[in-house]
Amino acid sequence: MVRTVGHDQDRFGPGRVRLPDVISASARLLRLLSLLSSRPSWTCAELAERMEVTDRTVRRDIAKLRDLGYSVDSDAGPWGGYRLRAGSRVPPLILDDEEALAVAVGLREAALSGALGGDQAALSALLKLRQVLPRRIADRLGEMDDAFVRLPGPDAPRIRPGMLLDLADACRRGERARLSYTDGQGSATVRDIDPYRLVHTGRRWYFVARDVAQGQWRTFRADRVDRLQPTGQPADLTDPPDPARLVSRNIANGPYPLAATIRLPLPLDQALRLIPATVGTHRPDGPDATLVDIGGPDADGLARYLLGLATPLRVLAPEAVRQSLLRLTRDLLEAHTSPGPPAE
Repeated sequence: MVRTVGHDQDRFGPGRVRLPDVISASARLLRLLSLLSSRPSWTCAELAERMEVTDRTVRRDIAKLRDLGYSVDSDAGPWGGYRLRAGSRVPPLILDDEEALAVAVGLREAALSGALGGDQAALSALLKLRQVLPRRIADRLGEMDDAFVRLPGPDAPRIRPGMLLDLADACRRGERARLSYTDGQGSATVRDIDPYRLVHTGRRWYFVARDVAQGQWRTFRADRVDRLQPTGQPADLTDPPDPARLVSRNIANGPYPLAATIRLPLPLDQALRLIPATVGTHRPDGPDATLVDIGGPDADGLARYLLGLATPLRVLAPEAVRQSLLRLTRDLLEAHTSPGPPAE
């Protein structure tokens, strides 16, 4: 960013404007935009002090920004100030080196993962950004590209472009909406919901909302939302849940035909590191133990998962999972204690 020093004298002789002064004025406008974007409000005196100009220059530059289409609000009086709000134009971003690098890396990850519903918008924005990045930042981004290795993983669900913004805006407005949704079995439903929060688990986006007809808080996968239409009615957000905990519990207790309860001799924080919140529902059992409810396809499948944790635990229920775990443990023990074939 450019820090301007100098004076208020813009003209030297009638009708004559010096080129350095024009450049300085443009740089000063960018500096002013950067300051207005950095905090909610500034007084005229504060802006003048930071930019090392007079109050008159600040007022004149604010008027120029308004002429260019930027929405700058002002409050009258000695304690009034200026604030930048969303307007009809996208203002230029004034980023330092670390911010520009962070934006570039974020756009690249969005393009590679398709998390925003498609890679075209992210790729286009990334290409535009790289064209204007200073060489020092572009070189750092290139060094990171050379160092990163990306393993192919399971395809993440694609979200329709713009849907995340629509869902986030619905949460912000606090307005009841009509949700068109397709569940995992392909059944399409339309229901009125009270939007509350968006939760990202690292691979999927979930939309937390209150189902008006059922009077229950629900989670919806964002990639399965077909349409969201405001109704004009206020949302009822009485006694909202912890959105992250609700999503974690619903994922952990998903459409599994069998559920088990185990006891880990570990405090809650260590148990969460061993079994993530998206896999099981945790509750402390004293200061040094944790009960975990976990779902699985069948008793053997759950037993194999528990054995793979490689930590002491106790299966409290059901008996079928406990017996499967005992059988797997005995088979493993016998395989390592019985004499093997003679060496050749």
